[in-house]
This record gives sequence, C-alpha cells and structure tokens, in this order.
Amino acid sequence: MQMSYLAVFLILLLPLSCSSSASTLFENKFKECFINQLDGNSESIEKIIFTTSSSLYTPVLESLEQNPRWLNSSRNPLLILTPFHESEIQAGIRCSKELGLQLKVRSGGHDYEGLSYLSRTPFVMVDLINIRSIQINLADETAWVQAGASVGELYYKISKVSKVHGFPAGTCPSVGMGGHISGGGQGTMMRKHGLAADNVVDAYLIDANGKIHDRKSMGEDVFWAIRGGCATSYGVILAWKIRLVRVPALVTVFNVERTLEEGAYNLIHRWQHIAPELHEDLFIRVVAQNSGDKSKTFKAVFNSLFLGGIDRLMPLMNESFSELGLQAKDCIEMNWIQSVMFIAGYNKDDPLELLLDRTTTFKSSFKAKSDYVKEPIPESGLEGAWKMVAEEDTVAMLILEPYGGRMSEISESEIPFPHRKGNLYNIQYLVKWEVNSKEASKRHELWAKMIYKYMTPYVSKSPRASYFNYKDLDLGQNKLHNTSYSEASVWGKKYFKGNFRRLAQIKTKFDPQNFFRDEQSIPLLNSFLNIKGIRIPDIIGRNWKNCLVLQLC
Repeated sequence: MQMSYLAVFLILLLPLSCSSSASTLFENKFKECFINQLDGNSESIEKIIFTTSSSLYTPVLESLEQNPRWLNSSRNPLLILTPFHESEIQAGIRCSKELGLQLKVRSGGHDYEGLSYLSRTPFVMVDLINIRSIQINLADETAWVQAGASVGELYYKISKVSKVHGFPAGTCPSVGMGGHISGGGQGTMMRKHGLAADNVVDAYLIDANGKIHDRKSMGEDVFWAIRGGCATSYGVILAWKIRLVRVPALVTVFNVERTLEEGAYNLIHRWQHIAPELHEDLFIRVVAQNSGDKSKTFKAVFNSLFLGGIDRLMPLMNESFSELGLQAKDCIEMNWIQSVMFIAGYNKDDPLELLLDRTTTFKSSFKAKSDYVKEPIPESGLEGAWKMVAEEDTVAMLILEPYGGRMSEISESEIPFPHRKGNLYNIQYLVKWEVNSKEASKRHELWAKMIYKYMTPYVSKSPRASYFNYKDLDLGQNKLHNTSYSEASVWGKKYFKGNFRRLAQIKTKFDPQNFFRDEQSIPLLNSFLNIKGIRIPDIIGRNWKNCLVLQLC
C-alpha cells in the first residue's frame, strides 16, 4: 500500500519507542520506490542511498558539513542520496513526494544555517557531490557548470583552457556552485562584472514532478527567480550555463595590515568614502579582526584585487586613497588564477590543485550576520564596533566588501538580488570558535546578536537589508508546515526587498504544493498548505494516538 502523506506529519508526534521502527519503514519504502522508478536497475543502489544504519552514513553526512556547529545534530536526514545521474535525482524527488518526505539539496555544504542538510521534519538529503562536471566553450565564452561543482573547480578548469578568461564568483574555493548562484554570488570582480548570478544565461532545473526544464521550458519568470532568489524553493538545480568574462593577462594584489597605532580606525573611516567610488577595476575590501585571544588587539587588513598592473594601480591609489600609504613593494603582479589563490589565503606559487579541495581551510564553528551600509558610518560608531570585536575572546571579524561600479548599474529588479545602487558596502559579522559545545555556541552567537543590535543606527533601514548567502535564521523563519506570505515577509523583504512578492507569486505557480521548502524558503501566497486535500493546521491540531503512523501505512 502506498504510504499516506498524513503519516509523515504524524511521525513528528511519535514517542521515541516508535520513531525508529517508523524510520526503517520509510527507508524500505523509499528504496522500493526508488528501484521501481529506475525500472529495477538496483545494482548500484548501495552506492547511491545511505540509510542511518549504513556505516557510510555519518562520513557522507559530515564530509561537506562546512560548519562544525551542526555536527551531532538530531535533525539529520532519514537517508542520503548521492546520485550519479539526473534520473536518480528525478527518482529521489518522485519517491520523496510519494512518501510525503521533505527533500533537501546540498551542493557544497556552505549554507550558514545548515539548511541543506538539517530539518525539523523527516527528509531525504540529495548530495550533489557526484554531479559536478564542467564543460567550457571558449568559442562563445560560456560554460555549463553542474550544481555540485565547487567555485574552486570552476576557476581551475577555466585556468586550464584560457589565461584571459575568468568568472566573477566568490572567494572561498569549496563553495558549491548550485547554492552560490542561487543566492547571488558576490566576489572580488563584482564591481567590474556584477555577481555570479548576473552572468547566468541558462540553467537546467528539475521541478517537483521530476521534470527537467531549461530556460525556455521553465519560462522567464522562473529563470528570473532562480538567479539569486533561492533556487531551492523552485526545484533542484542540475547545472548553470554561465557567461565567462575577460580578464587581463596581468593583475595586481595586495594585503596591507594596519593596527590601531598605525591609524586603522581613521583608514577604515576614509575607506567608506572612497572604496565604492574607485575605478571598477579596483576592489579593496577590509577585514577588521581581533587576535582571537584575550589580548584585545585589533587590526585591519586591506585586501585588494586590481585588474591591471602596478603601473596603473599606483597612480589610482595615490590619487584616491593616499592615506593607506601603499607602496609598489606591497603589491604583487600575477595572473588571474594566481590572484584567486592569493585571495583564498594561499601563496602565489602554491599548486593550483589546492583549489580542488572540497574542505574549507581552517574549519571552525561559526555564526554570521550581515548588513548593508548606505551612508558612511561616523568614527564614533566605528570605534564602538571595533571595541566589541577586540573584546570578544575568540576570533571575531567584520568583513566590509565595497559595491559601486557595475553593481550600481544593474537594476534592483534585474534579478531577485536587490542590493544595487545606493549601497556603499556589505558588512559580514563573523565569529568563530573551536570548542563545539552548546555553551560556547550560545555565548558566541550572543556576541553576533549584540554587535548586530549595536549597528542598528548605522545601516540600511525599512527594511534592514541582508545578503541571502549569509543566511541568518535570527531574521525570522517559516513555521513547520504553514507560513503565510505576510509572516515570511519579516525575513524575506530583508533579503529580497521589493522582489519578494514576485518570488512568492512565481513559487505559487511553479510549486503550488510547496514541495521544495525549508526554514527560509520562498512561501506560497496562499495562507495555508494543501496537500491532497489535507489542511496541515487541522492535522497538527488533532490529538493523535501513539504509533498511529504505523497503523496508517
């Protein structure tokens, strides 16, 4: 007998004595369905499906959990699917839907709140680690990049076929391309070329019925939504077709550190005024951080990529930001792929194969929040923030990334990512810690909340905007099964501003049963979820007896 949708919602109400048996039942039903979907071809099923009883379940689950804060969570998947072919993803979607299970997709494991591999409801996790091919076409300067490929793998593949092409994506090589573009994808070339999502020309997406769409068949509305508007709310991204950008044969980088004694406060204050107005070839971000101990020291690192040589860079710096005191000896000329290594924290001559490492360097538990700044923050405001950074007893930092240039030329509604003209820079508040305990997490998460509260007068308002790829559940989250558009707007308008309603309209048409959902997925415009005639609020309100789920299956 086909398992009832009702059963899945009831499993949440089960006592522990029944939940293990129910989980096993779901696992067996899923495998049976999966084999049927693949026409009985089950010879490799043990390489694709990992249940909680499998010896490989935990290694596979933890392999791409980039934030150790979520290790040993009780919200793990019922089973993990690691497909090698799109047909196996289609089968996974259809079987999850048939059994009433939620489905989550992990491309790189960098979701800041772990939403690609954690859930409050029974779910299947699709890990795209084996869906990672990259095909580059220099003739039309495009590439097809599968969702499981990492940013570093893309950069590496580009460098192997061209010295004058690149792509404007992020600075962390292990980030998965599926999720990165789904939220926008900012990086060191965004002032020249915009976001990663601004440079997508086509995509393959699997919908809630298991059907594969390209740009034409999904339609322009859905294609608009998935580029920076939380693609996982609409389906499973298989691949992006991206437009490569031209890069000069020679670029220049520098890292200039300044302490308080060397005028770090004043330099950051000055940076606010000039960084968004610099030539679009010049990107200078600031990493303001403490020493990670109780010494209460503070430094600011001015980290830069210039798309050109030192001979062009120095006059620009002397004219616009002479206060930094940059000298030619502080600068290093290299090719673009070496600059990728440099910005990621490697040395210029380290082997490029390091970009293929899927594991984040210096992995630590962390909490992050974000803001946008529209007016320069006064010195007194900055000093208060730097004091809070210095006094935190673990690694804490503020990362300030300048906008302007191409970012100001693109309309707020061109894609769902709305943070364009008028934004001087983005702030990421980041705190990391080594002792992975509930007490440590609570203490350091409190620091993140305190500095976020402190910065309220100095950042964007109505809404106070945030960057979706720096996901933050403190902004608000969907209810377990039933979140109205107005309720979700509390967090949604912070990420997407005026684009949020259009995203919900598209979601309602393309995924009307809200199959693809999580704590911060795009909601339906409807006030309640209706699955096969069952109103979920009615179910939750009933007093179901122990283990009734097993009687209904």
